[in-house]
Order: sequence, then C-alpha cells, then structure tokens
Amino acid sequence: RRSAPRIMVFTKYVEIGRVAFINYGDDKGKLAVIIDVIDQNRVLVDGPCSNVLRKDMNLKALELTNFTIPIAASARSGTVRKAWEKAEITKKWGESTWNKKLVARQRRAELTDFERFKLMKAKQMRNRIINVEYGKLVKAGKKNPPKPKRIRKRKSKQ
Repeated sequence: RRSAPRIMVFTKYVEIGRVAFINYGDDKGKLAVIIDVIDQNRVLVDGPCSNVLRKDMNLKALELTNFTIPIAASARSGTVRKAWEKAEITKKWGESTWNKKLVARQRRAELTDFERFKLMKAKQMRNRIINVEYGKLVKAGKKNPPKPKRIRKRKSKQ
C-alpha cells in the first residue's frame, strides 16, 4: 500500500544566512541575519544595513522571515552587507505584507485624538452609504421578486 506524499511542514529553518525580525530587546523591530548557530537556543546575528551590532541573541527574541542570503558561517560584517545589498533584502522587506502591517499598526498608534475622531466619522459615512445602497437593492427586490420555480409533479403509475 502506498502512502501519500509527505508535505514539508516547515519552510523557515534556523540556518546561516536566514534573515530574522527582532521581536523584543534593544533592537526591537529591526532585521538581522543569522551568522552562526551557538546552541539550540542562541544564535549569532548581525545587521549591518539595519544598525544591529553583531551579538548573540536568544531564538525566542527572533522571528524568522522568508528571506535568506548566501553567506558563509561567521562571515564578516562587510561580507554580510554586500550579500544583503545584492539580495535587496531592505527592498523586499519594504514590499512585504508583514512590514506593511507593522507600518499600519505604528501609524494607527500615532494617531491623535482628533485624527481618531475624523477616522470614526469617515467610517460612519462609508457605512451609511453602504447601508443606503443595500436598502435600495432590498426594496427593488421586494417590488419585483424573482419568479417562483415551477415544480414538476410526477404522474404516478397505476
């Protein structure tokens, strides 16, 4: 009996050259590259293009991204910078939906009280327009409802 083909569950591995997002700590919100694996809990990271100094970090503080760059183990900062720029990581990160969500969340957090009020009023206006149009469609549907489908009755054989 054949078994179903196995599907790879994980796609983002802790590997040398993997770009990671720093979730908390001094460099929260920045990108760094895994340069070397110290043990199962810690890695050596460097982010020459995002102002992250070379240091060891706990993996719990990192979130792995889909991006990788081809570098050797314990590569120097200059080598990492060249590989980063060649792979256009900063540009790719800027276009990613992950980054766009972070930027939107940041923008929302920076709204003033008056801007939040204006946003609320704009949403109310939009919802009012939608509800008026929906009401028109419902009213038009009631005026000339769809014709009921004809049910065919079978003649019973006797």
